[in-house]
Parts: sequence; structure tokens; C-alpha cells
Amino acid sequence: MTPSHDTIAPFSSNADFDFEIRNVLGQSVGGGSEPGEVLVATAGIRKGDHVAWYRAWHELAERTAQAAAASERGGHRVSAARAYLRASTYFGVAVNAASSLPESAELVPTFREQRDAWESFVANTPATVQRVDIPYESSSLPGWFFRAAAAPTPTLVLVNGSDGSLAGLWASTGAAALERGYHVLVFDGPGQQSQLFERNVPFRPDWEHVLTPVYDFVAALDGVDASRIAVYGMSQGGYWVARAIAVEHRFAAAITDPGVVDVSSSWTSQLPKSLVGLLEKGEDRTFDEEMRLGMRFSPETARTWLFRTRPYGTEGFAATVRAVRDYVVTDDVAARITTPLLITSPEGEQFWPGQAERLAQLASSVSTLVRFTAAEGADEHCQPLARTLTAQRMFDWLDDRIPASAASA
Repeated sequence: MTPSHDTIAPFSSNADFDFEIRNVLGQSVGGGSEPGEVLVATAGIRKGDHVAWYRAWHELAERTAQAAAASERGGHRVSAARAYLRASTYFGVAVNAASSLPESAELVPTFREQRDAWESFVANTPATVQRVDIPYESSSLPGWFFRAAAAPTPTLVLVNGSDGSLAGLWASTGAAALERGYHVLVFDGPGQQSQLFERNVPFRPDWEHVLTPVYDFVAALDGVDASRIAVYGMSQGGYWVARAIAVEHRFAAAITDPGVVDVSSSWTSQLPKSLVGLLEKGEDRTFDEEMRLGMRFSPETARTWLFRTRPYGTEGFAATVRAVRDYVVTDDVAARITTPLLITSPEGEQFWPGQAERLAQLASSVSTLVRFTAAEGADEHCQPLARTLTAQRMFDWLDDRIPASAASA
């Protein structure tokens, strides 16, 4: 039967809070949350109460981590692993919530709690996991390689978004890949997680310089077939993957969830046309003065801006927007994509509307566009409440392009 309505009632009157709750609920399919404890912890938080929002997630994370530690002490490693994963997910939400607090003192300590819970999940999970350091320029990128039980088998490299946690990426996509017999690599790239909070390494738009060394590293691991390595990008990772595969052609297949061709549109669409006009005319000083004035009337917005701009390594409002404008898959770049590419396109995409279709058009010879609808409960950015359906469609497509006995079952 066709549903009589095509929307799910909000979990919060605050749109940002509501979307975060949906994200975390969706991660329950991979063990990243328990819906009941999430809904209880976040119930009744007022729309603008960012202190209560942070406390709810941090306290839930602490309780869950304590329960995990008790299970670990008792030798119950599966229970411990599951609870540590949930704790890391909740700490991850608290990290983002800390960005809107009056003071930023909680930001880095909360990130470290998130990371510790993730490491404890890795230490206790029954899955076979190898902690790796991926050579990158003069340093390295931390990664975790999850080995499938069967061999030979394909490998899937997961690329996170701008502020997603490893636990969230694993629960929403990684667990489904491992279940289907894929080796899985997750890692922190420039500007992400440990690279940002501990090494102060910023984002970069030219992610071929990231994914090429990642591919080289993974292809050299024992048990990996270099001809059957695929790559997946979530949220802003959809841009990074699309940009990289225009240059790095060795991946057997790629998925962008969703398709992103211009990261900056999610920034400039929030600005008055008069301010955008100042940028177009090169009047950066006036733009900065107008932005500073506006931020004085909204300290919460100012704190959020500071958090969102930090990974770009820029100073000044105009300089940041100009830097973000470099994160674009131009027509000539997209024309060089030869890798089979699946692009998700959810109804109601709130950050980059229409860009999935644009990417599919620009790389039409290799692209498959997969739509998700509100009638399926699969609307909004990265279809947060339909991650099982997302995995079904993505991996069925991927299995057909990288067949293996374990992955095609």
C-alpha cells in the first residue's frame, strides 16, 4: 500500500537537532545507537538550549562507556564492543554540539573521549581489525582495516564527511560492507577528526592527493586484490571522491552519497544576496565588516561559523568562503571520470539540492543515479532513517561490478 503521508514527524523543533537525532537513529542498523536511549536522552530539550543538548549527548555517552567498561571487565567482549561503539557515536554528536557552547574548552577533550571509545570498540570487536598508518606526504593518516572472513574478496575504502565520526561512518556503512564480505578501510583524512583536532591538518580540495596514497597502501596489503578496490564517500566525502576519481582511475567502482559538485553552495545559499555581491565585486574588507557585525547579534552563529571554518585553515570571512569555492567538480574535471559511479539522490536534500543530478549529467557515460524518496522514509541528506535500504541498493550495484563469491551471496 502507498503510505498516506510522506513525512516523519520531527523528533525536535530545532531542525539541526532533529537531523542529528535522525542520523544517530539510522546508525542503529550497524550497532551505532540504541533508539530508545537516544530518544529518552534528547526528549524535551528546548530549541535553542545548546548547553542541554551537549549535556544530553555527553552524559549518554559517558553512561554507555561505563557500561561498556563493565562488560569488558567481566569478559563480555561482544557486549563491550557494541556499547563502546554506541558511546563513540554519542561522543561524536557531543563534539559537534560543543561547537555551539559559550566556551570551546569541551571540544578537544570530548573528541578524545570519542576516539578512546572507538579504540575500545576496535579492541573488543570480534571482527579482525588491523590498525594502520597510511603514508601521506611527510606524515601519515591513521586507519583501521577490517578484514572479511572469506577470501578472495573486494575491498571498500570509506571516505568520511566534513565532521562525521568514525563510529558513525562504520555504523551507517562499514558494518554493512563487512557483513557482505568486503574488506573495509576507514581512516582520518586531512581536516578530519584526529588530523584536525590533534595535528591541525586542514582540508584540501584536491583529494586525488589523498586517495592515491590510500589506494597504494591498501593495494599492497596481504589479501587485497588491487583490481577490486572500490571507494565510497559520505556527505562532503561525495565531493572528495568525485574529485579524486577524475584523476585517480584505479578504483574499480565508486559511490558518492550523495553527489556533490560544489561544496560552497551550502555556504553561500545562507548569505544575503547583497553579501554575495560584495564577494563577486572583490570587496572582501566590506564583506568581513558586514559579517562581523551580523555575528555580534548572533553569538551562537558565530561559534558555529568558527567550528565550520576551522577545518579549512583560513582566517577571515571572505577568505574562508573563497577557499570553500575551490571545492568544486568543474565540468572539465567531471569529464575525466571513467570509474563506474553510483550517485545517491535523496528527496529533500537540504545541503546540496540538485547536485546529484548535476554530477550524473556531467559524468553521464559512467554514472548510475539512485533516488530515495520521502514515501520510503528515505528522504533528507544521506537518507538517515533508511540506511538498510541504502546499503541494499548500493551493495547490490557494487556486487554486480566487483563480483566475488563472498560479496555476491
